[in-house]
Amino acid sequence: MDRDILRKCALFRDLDDSGLDRALAFFRASERHFRKGDAINEPGRPLRRFGLVLSGNIMVFMDDFDGNRQLMASVMPGSTFGESLCFLGIDAQVRIESVTDSAVLELDAEPVRTPALKEDAAEADLRRRFTAMLAERTLAMNDRIQILSKPAIREKVITLLSQYRASPGETVELPFGREAMAKYLGVNQSALSRELSRMQDEGIISFKGRRFTVCSR
Repeated sequence: MDRDILRKCALFRDLDDSGLDRALAFFRASERHFRKGDAINEPGRPLRRFGLVLSGNIMVFMDDFDGNRQLMASVMPGSTFGESLCFLGIDAQVRIESVTDSAVLELDAEPVRTPALKEDAAEADLRRRFTAMLAERTLAMNDRIQILSKPAIREKVITLLSQYRASPGETVELPFGREAMAKYLGVNQSALSRELSRMQDEGIISFKGRRFTVCSR
């Protein structure tokens, strides 16, 4: 297990090896592997454990009343999914899938919900870290709301790139391909492709696959 990947997450950030070992034991960590296309949960049932992606790509979808699939999150190595649902213990109205062969570290939120009668400083710090991770998730959802609130595809794209800290002349790699990007922005894939081409023709951006550069103007 790549410990540098673990330390990308707010839950384990800056822990030394002994602290990381204790954290993994506290959250009852176990590694699982999934094939491309595997479902990780059963929609409509509680999510027993949340996950930290070690390799591959996990996506979280939600279906609307018409059966249209909306991409809620694309989760790459070092990031987590399902922590809020797991902590609350409510039915998960989302579908979590492995879109590539993936390795996931499954973690248990129960130790956070039920603190020990005599809690030591290390355990208190792990609960604080869990709270910080939930706060980061809230900020990520606020970013998503900003995107969905934009009326035009171009505005959605610019907002998305700004959230990935793409400054003029800088290249960023998005965590999803064109189909998933369209779902994340809440737009038609063909319309997105046309708008991206127009933006490139106008010298606003350049792109190849998942890599986007905001052009200096």
